[in-house]
Amino acid sequence: MEAVFLFCTDAGTGPDGKLNIHGIFSELQASDFPARQDSMVLVGIIEWQRDVQGRIPFAVDLTDPEGLAIFSIEGHTDVEARSQSRAPAKTQLILPLEKVMFPVPGHYRARIKINDIEVQGPSMHLLRMGDS
Repeated sequence: MEAVFLFCTDAGTGPDGKLNIHGIFSELQASDFPARQDSMVLVGIIEWQRDVQGRIPFAVDLTDPEGLAIFSIEGHTDVEARSQSRAPAKTQLILPLEKVMFPVPGHYRARIKINDIEVQGPSMHLLRMGDS
């Protein structure tokens, strides 16, 4: 399995099946804490090994600087069998995160488990406005 995940402001799938990602970011600023981000998106592409198929569970935890979950999503994706003459199956995940509360400034990370395997998720820095 290969996976890439990003935080962005908006994402969607076009009529051609391609993933369109807008406003990729790795830091946010707030004037005060706790801070609330009304809307953002965690987007990912997973390319599956050929022996993986069926309903695959996933869980995402957005963790604070101490490693504690502040926002969680659970779900599943359906992976179809693919012949050797075709490219491996891929899953495009577009996961809206709404009204996320960030308790303190610092380094936040997405902890992602797919089929009980932890994969590297993106991170972001929450900064207090005016701090340099």
